Amino acid sequence: MRVAALESDLIVFVSDVWQTTCTALRSGDEGFVIDSPVYPEELRALPDVLAQAGFPVSGLLATHGDWDHLLGRLAFPGAALGCAESTAQRLASEPGAPQRELRAFDADHYVERAAPLALGTLQPVPVPGKLELGPSHELELYESDGHTVDGTAYWIPWLSILVCGDYLSPVEIPMLSPGGSIDAYRATLERLREPVRSASWVVPGHGAPMNPGRALEVLDEDASYLEQLAVAPDAATPPRSRASAAQTRIHQANVALVEAG
Repeated sequence: MRVAALESDLIVFVSDVWQTTCTALRSGDEGFVIDSPVYPEELRALPDVLAQAGFPVSGLLATHGDWDHLLGRLAFPGAALGCAESTAQRLASEPGAPQRELRAFDADHYVERAAPLALGTLQPVPVPGKLELGPSHELELYESDGHTVDGTAYWIPWLSILVCGDYLSPVEIPMLSPGGSIDAYRATLERLREPVRSASWVVPGHGAPMNPGRALEVLDEDASYLEQLAVAPDAATPPRSRASAAQTRIHQANVALVEAG
């Protein structure tokens, strides 16, 4: 796991698998952990690193309901997990799905964990909206569906940092999941364009943090790819900057999902 302190009050952890990111943010005596790393040793290290850095953990936040972003409670079992109302509804409609998907991942990769995942009682927050942190700061919450049926991007205005979940990834092309859609994905990209332009850093759900120039390049590449996918799925070409066998498989799954209607 890689660790980067982008600001004195913000640390980003990048998991060794899928480069899944986890962002720790503090303001005064309060702090949030957004999303999670994946491997057990990464989750075990998280509390110690944050304690040594003087980061309190008042609660956990998730950008969306995919299982690899929900593992914070394995590191902080006593912390409440906050998420968009759309994410809470998704998880309520798919009881046990994150746990089953985590068990399948662990079985495929011979991973052993000390305890099963328990999400506890979710704390839904309205999106779009604002979320207080500390005595004088508020996070701004942007709706970010399209990759999945749910989603939240977190804009941290006093640091000019955008934590956007599974969008704008420098290592992964746009991925359409059941419940997601091209139209919603494209709308999310345009919704995020202004905060990206104003950002000092953009933290994607997968991949290292980026400066706004690179993030805008990714945004435009993704918008172009999705337009191709909508008009002529069979002729669509994934962004060249993210060409790999894994991304080809994601592209093929996207085409199949679009053609299935």
